[in-house]
Amino acid sequence: MFNTLSGRFLLLTVAFVMLAEVLIFVPSIARFRADYLLLRLEKAQIASLATLATEDLISAELERELLANAGVYNVVLRRDAVRQLVLSSPIPGEVAETHDLRQSGPWQLIRDAVDVLRRPENRLIRVIGNPVQDAGLLIEVTMDSAPLRAAMVDYGQRILWLSALISVMTAVLLFLAVRMLMVQPIRRVVRHMTAYAEAPEDARRIIAPTARVHELREAEEALARMQTQLTAALRQKARLAQLGEAVAKVSHDLRNILTTAQLFADRIEDSADPAVARAAPKLVGSISRAVSLCESTLAFGKAEEPPPRLTRFALRPLAEDVLEGEGLGAEGAVVALTDIAPGLVVRADPEQLYRVLANLVRNARQALEATGAGGTIELAAGEDEQSWWIRVGDTGPGLPAKARENLFHAFSGGARKGGTGLGLAIAAELVRGHGGSLELSRSDSKGTEFVIRLPREAAPGLDPD
Repeated sequence: MFNTLSGRFLLLTVAFVMLAEVLIFVPSIARFRADYLLLRLEKAQIASLATLATEDLISAELERELLANAGVYNVVLRRDAVRQLVLSSPIPGEVAETHDLRQSGPWQLIRDAVDVLRRPENRLIRVIGNPVQDAGLLIEVTMDSAPLRAAMVDYGQRILWLSALISVMTAVLLFLAVRMLMVQPIRRVVRHMTAYAEAPEDARRIIAPTARVHELREAEEALARMQTQLTAALRQKARLAQLGEAVAKVSHDLRNILTTAQLFADRIEDSADPAVARAAPKLVGSISRAVSLCESTLAFGKAEEPPPRLTRFALRPLAEDVLEGEGLGAEGAVVALTDIAPGLVVRADPEQLYRVLANLVRNARQALEATGAGGTIELAAGEDEQSWWIRVGDTGPGLPAKARENLFHAFSGGARKGGTGLGLAIAAELVRGHGGSLELSRSDSKGTEFVIRLPREAAPGLDPD
């Protein structure tokens, strides 16, 4: 129970109410002591006035009865600048303390009350005060402290029991109020969230805000908006998944059809008809691009890439294999340069990094070949304290503005005319799988440059070796 919000609120309520009662109890017990002493002075004054009225004709027995009724040993009354012992009886000891109620402020009364409670032994005290109804200048009595302490303890116990009862009743009422106003609406929200999690595509499970408390109402409205957006997103995702599956099937069948058409187009190139011979290369190129698009779509639609198998290897031989695989070297219209130290060792998945570099180099080569003027492709690499970096740059015409906006988004436009953007999207995904990043550092009329960054520090759960 006490691990719940309402249970803890109950405990806090009891604790704070008791604290408030304690803060009230201390001045209250001090006030009780002062009233007790004033009552003793009033009774002593009445007894002394009765004695003065009879002109000392009262008996010793009556005098003792008057003193016992007042709870004092003697009474001194000062009238007209004359100090007079009106009533007296044997005093069992010396006076230990004197308390002048005429000069006692609130803090003095509290200190005196605490002092009485913490000292259980009986002491003889003298109390001085002002007579009521201005019947003299002062009145002074001598009395025991034990009856005073007993009365204060009895009063304090009654106050504490009453405080405890008030605390419990207040806590119970607040507990019920909190359950009704806060806990039940929160539980309702939790039930809606649990039910929605079981079937988030079911729009009937979206919460309908009904809370009357302003803050809870805002929370329910925010939850309803989030659930509505999530349901719509899940529906869209399901439709896209179905569409992707259909596209994959169509691409598979279309690739087979285009492969057959490509075989016939290759034969057409050998035709003796000059017009057919001139049209054949264009037809072959169009069919080749269509086949490539189908293959890229099928590759992108497969299951996500497996986690990289990180190993340490020299980067330069891998870069040379990439350039060789793309048919690039130090001679030709498109020249490849390598600026990688032979001893540079990186930690990555060699197969995945090869695919990333091959894609970037291939895009650079195709961009340079499209200009007809050739150019240079450079692979450079290095390291700093946080990461290894690999730079792939070319001297081509740069990327169009539209291509830069959606550079790493599949089917949103590739880096070259007619491209799908799948290659860069897959490359960026592979680099992110290493915990790194693939970024376009620059693209202008002087060329394009991509930068790959791979972290030197292994992530938790991955073998750094």
